[in-house]
Amino acid sequence: MAATGKSEHTQRPSVRALGGMVSAAHPLAARAGASLLDQGGNAFDAIVATAAALNVTESYMSGFAGLGMASCWVAAEKRVRTLDFITRVPEKFPVGSIAKGQTVNGPLASGVPGNLAGWAKLQSTYGRKSLAEAFAPAIALARTGFPITGFYLDMLAAVRGRPMSAEWARIFPFGFEARRGMVLRQPDLADTLEAIAQHGPGHLYGGALGRTMVDHLAATGGCITLADLEAVDPQWEEPVTAEYRGLTVNVPPPPAESFQFPLTLRLLAETDFGAIEHLSADHLDRVFRAIRLAAEIRIRSNKPSPDELQTLLSEETLAPLRALLDSDAPVWGRTEQHAAGPLADGPRLNEHTTSFSAMDGEGNAVCITQSLGSPFGSGVVVPGTGVCLNNFLNWGDLEPASRNPLVPGGRYAMCLAPSIGTRDGEAVLALGTPGSYGIMQTQSQAMVHLLDYGLELQAAIDAPRGRLFDGRLVNLESRVSPETTAALRQRGHDVQPLGAFSWSCGGMHAIARDPATGALEGAADSRRDGAAVAALTR
Repeated sequence: MAATGKSEHTQRPSVRALGGMVSAAHPLAARAGASLLDQGGNAFDAIVATAAALNVTESYMSGFAGLGMASCWVAAEKRVRTLDFITRVPEKFPVGSIAKGQTVNGPLASGVPGNLAGWAKLQSTYGRKSLAEAFAPAIALARTGFPITGFYLDMLAAVRGRPMSAEWARIFPFGFEARRGMVLRQPDLADTLEAIAQHGPGHLYGGALGRTMVDHLAATGGCITLADLEAVDPQWEEPVTAEYRGLTVNVPPPPAESFQFPLTLRLLAETDFGAIEHLSADHLDRVFRAIRLAAEIRIRSNKPSPDELQTLLSEETLAPLRALLDSDAPVWGRTEQHAAGPLADGPRLNEHTTSFSAMDGEGNAVCITQSLGSPFGSGVVVPGTGVCLNNFLNWGDLEPASRNPLVPGGRYAMCLAPSIGTRDGEAVLALGTPGSYGIMQTQSQAMVHLLDYGLELQAAIDAPRGRLFDGRLVNLESRVSPETTAALRQRGHDVQPLGAFSWSCGGMHAIARDPATGALEGAADSRRDGAAVAALTR
């Protein structure tokens, strides 16, 4: 994917190389993935090694007991495939007798772990290396440790006041007295990863680790059973696609909520951004309006059937809505859930996800977006294992009138949207971001920066972004000019300022490929600790 050369709004250049690359939210995790490429592995091996290493270095965001999705370009098959490893609601989930707060903290908040099953299926289907080889860097990192960063301190601050378990306090002993440069070692997690490397994913899905987890949850009031674990089966699916500026954007299909992303792009497809100044009120107002319209459609039509989705993406639906992009009337709308949102009565702890991408010299491309939900998930750590459990059930609705209710044994929609961009039968872009319901918002904004304004990949990711919430609220990074901010307020947007680079606007990691030369361009979001790392060999 050729760039125009523009590099405004960036503090660092894109990383360019041949052969292979990984971009992830921690430099050591990206290096772990690149090391698999150096050892003769492909993008699928690299993405699994990266995922396992993030379990160690970014343990507040994701781990094998979380859930996620992947979008992949399989070069040998010349097609995009998506893998859904969002598990079903536990069969014994006490719907009707549970309060929303119980899906945030504690043993009832956890969805059935799906990430490990997803990683294993990606590697066993398309990888070259063993799971043990892919896990080796993560095991070493967990045992020897790594220095913590300021972002780690931010995550500790985010859970201040939450009822974290005693085992969490033992595993992360720095507590709230931590400082940059302290070394975090996780020997229990190293032992657990070694056991998985030896016994395979069955160690969790019906094996000894699974029994330990289920027993702990049963003793503390949880509802996940061994049968829930044994039933985990990641699903290969066909992507949802949308054309935008000559790029075919591919994302997971429903029940994933990622269709909001291509829906936003389709709403913007008739806009001539070439006639609109970059980061002007006209630019941002139009994009924010499209995001609000697409989010409201997603909430009203969540979990659409294939026929319903085709109608939603059709000109018949979109053409009348485009008139609202030019309207002087403010656009009010929901951006989160059918109800008031995951944490309407408390701090927003639902932005804590991670996304990472890998490409290799053969043209394979993988993007995974996965999470524990809130920072350190539900706050529950299984004693003696180092395993943080997720709180993914917070993303389903308890409202029966919702299109996305939590039903025991049912699938529920999630807002993850890992994407693969293709052009002329080849993968040219792997891009994803964390950010809960902001995922589809900020990816749309980055696409406009990249494809409409011609910024190079790193600049497109680092350019100022906004995060929209229910009503008219827009949290906007302060690098947008005061004049533009004032004009947006006059147009009805309730703009609240953020810092210059705010992690609440995501943590995007992407790799682009020039199909003519095979040159790779990697970018990592300056809002978090990420890095793009190239393989050292071709």
